[in-house]
Amino acid sequence: MAPPPDRERLGEFDIIAHFFAPLATDPASLGLTDDAALLRGGSRDDLVVTTDTLIDTVHFLPGDPPEAIGHKALAVSLSDLAAKGAEPIAYLLALSLPEDDSLMQSPEWLEGLAKGLEQLQEEAGAALIGGDTTGTPGPLTLTITAIGRVPEGQAVLRSRAKPSDGLYVSGTIGDAALGLRLLRYPSLAERWGLSEDEAAYLVNRYREPHPRTTLAPALRHHANGAIDLSDGLGGDLDKLCIASGLQARVEASRVPLSEPATKACQSDPALLPALLGGGDDYEILAAIPANRSRAFEIDAERAGVRVTRIGSVDAGPPTTAVFIGADGAPMNLERRSFSHF
Repeated sequence: MAPPPDRERLGEFDIIAHFFAPLATDPASLGLTDDAALLRGGSRDDLVVTTDTLIDTVHFLPGDPPEAIGHKALAVSLSDLAAKGAEPIAYLLALSLPEDDSLMQSPEWLEGLAKGLEQLQEEAGAALIGGDTTGTPGPLTLTITAIGRVPEGQAVLRSRAKPSDGLYVSGTIGDAALGLRLLRYPSLAERWGLSEDEAAYLVNRYREPHPRTTLAPALRHHANGAIDLSDGLGGDLDKLCIASGLQARVEASRVPLSEPATKACQSDPALLPALLGGGDDYEILAAIPANRSRAFEIDAERAGVRVTRIGSVDAGPPTTAVFIGADGAPMNLERRSFSHF
């Protein structure tokens, strides 16, 4: 990367040319020298397009590292593509920088933001192909539109779960919710008996979620339906049930927790219901038919993704999903998911 432009001359085109043009490695981007990109979809592929907006203090905290902000901005859209079984192709970035914040307009801060994007786009196999850069009197805002491809007719939709499908989740649940609490109240680490490394792990899970892009082929081959867990396991499962016209039942004891999250819940058992609706997991919830369950587990393992069966979907008018506690009684999830409104 070339030396950063002089701070006195850091205008829109300087920002684009220095920080983001190097990320535009796909010819479709036209080097970010035009107002649009030229995408050529394969004749046997469907294109999957998704957009997400991240706003300072809403989706990340003031003072979060710019690398983490860039990573998270791209990760949340890649997670949507993964849930559809799609392979990432490219993305567009609309960046609105606060006019009264000299830090966020500095070469150093923008360098960090671009680095976070670059590391994840290289891992995912996507590239920046365009977007827009503006100043704003409001908070820092990043909007990413991600584009993926899936073989024609094979996109995995949340509306196609079937009765008796098993419910699987990738990874672990609740780490990000705990990480956010630790950022707001650092003294909780001692109360929960966490080491510095364990606390740092939870914080990183909030700041830099890992989209399950490698799980996409297994979802295409085996899942009837799927959804990415952005707002909370409880609320996102409700969305899948409503879209598919089904009910769902989850054994809370089967929901996979990381070692630090398990430790925190052992210290404070009241945490578990909160983690089931905490949000920011960016894991995948999939409805898998019984005759495909073992094959899905094997393919997920080959993709390097842990998956766990936590319950099932059933016939019946759609209602909020039921979570069963260790005592066999339904749990009360006071908050099932994050909501903007």
